[in-house]
Amino acid sequence: MYFRFAWRYFKAKKSANAINIIAWVTTGVIAFATCCQILVLSVFNGFEDLVKSLYSSFYADIKISPAKGKTFFLDPAAIKKIKALKNIQHLSLNAEEKALLKFNESQTIVQLKGVDTSYSSVCNLSSNILSGSYNLGNTDYPKIIMGVGIQNALGLSMNEAFGPEDLTIILPKQHSKNTDPIETLSEGNARASAVFSIQQEFDNSYALTNIDFVKQQMGFQQNEYSSVEIKLKQEKEKENEITCNEIRKIVGNEFLIKNRYQQNTNLYSTMKTEKWAIYALLCLILMIAAFNMISALTMLVLEKKQDIAILQSMGATKRLIRNIFITEGFLLGIIGTSIGTITAAVICWVQLKFKLIKLQGGSFLIDYFPVKCIASDFILVVTTALIITTLASWLPAKKAAEQTITLK
Repeated sequence: MYFRFAWRYFKAKKSANAINIIAWVTTGVIAFATCCQILVLSVFNGFEDLVKSLYSSFYADIKISPAKGKTFFLDPAAIKKIKALKNIQHLSLNAEEKALLKFNESQTIVQLKGVDTSYSSVCNLSSNILSGSYNLGNTDYPKIIMGVGIQNALGLSMNEAFGPEDLTIILPKQHSKNTDPIETLSEGNARASAVFSIQQEFDNSYALTNIDFVKQQMGFQQNEYSSVEIKLKQEKEKENEITCNEIRKIVGNEFLIKNRYQQNTNLYSTMKTEKWAIYALLCLILMIAAFNMISALTMLVLEKKQDIAILQSMGATKRLIRNIFITEGFLLGIIGTSIGTITAAVICWVQLKFKLIKLQGGSFLIDYFPVKCIASDFILVVTTALIITTLASWLPAKKAAEQTITLK
């Protein structure tokens, strides 16, 4: 019954044309705000997925590192137990340290990461190779894969016409007790095999080579490593947590065991904060629409004084009259929200299908705005809009119910 009255009042012609105009403006603002919120959240979802995919090329699902110091000892028996866990797919052993990389007269500081043959199965670095081929060499003939930023800093050419380029790697010796600074450093040679491009943070800092070469140069002891990186069969949060606890039981509490989120807490927290900050900001547009709705419904109450009086004379309660005008506001919210939601869904579909809206600058990995639609975002935005519009209709509805009107 409430909807019947509300719908008649909505579509009926008012004596003052301004009431119709304000009502439709209110509906339009609600539609615009709803559409903007869904689009912004969908674009943030798209960028979040893109960043996660980029970071998954370099960060493993789980990383084991020492709680203190730079290295730790892990015996083959413990490694075998970890590999035997139900959710473990691949495991890679690493030796990592800052190194000086020299090529001719150029040199740069890099984070040198020695990895084993399983690394390509743990992280998806090989799919981000720009030039050359994924090849780490061996202990005697090591090869090096570097970020494109390091390549540019060294002025290194990967053109096959010029042949392979040899680089000098200077590393600190891990357990050296020599007082002569020169004696605490080791120098070795490696041949450039490939250049990768993932993200500027990695491209400008990281270079990868054979783990046995790094351990030999740094004087690592047997079973000594910097970290262990693990690829899981299932990446769901619950299975992830169970696997971390199982690993902790094997290695003990002297190790840090982090999932991908914990390895990049600042990044993921910042992305979520930005997303919801923008959402909260766009809610202000709905607040503006709420003020318009109060004006429209207040004018409608004045317009329908005689109708309210007739309803009162027929025995209508204050609650009935109040609910009629609350439903009127709710109806405006439904119409505006529906228009905004449908418009946003169409725009998202067009962007996913045709990628019409482009990113400016041309320096990003993709040249269009990524979009990912999530049902929970649609539900959240629609619910927020309906709650705000319903609350906005409360004041004029309350005034309509409380005023005493007599028939003349």
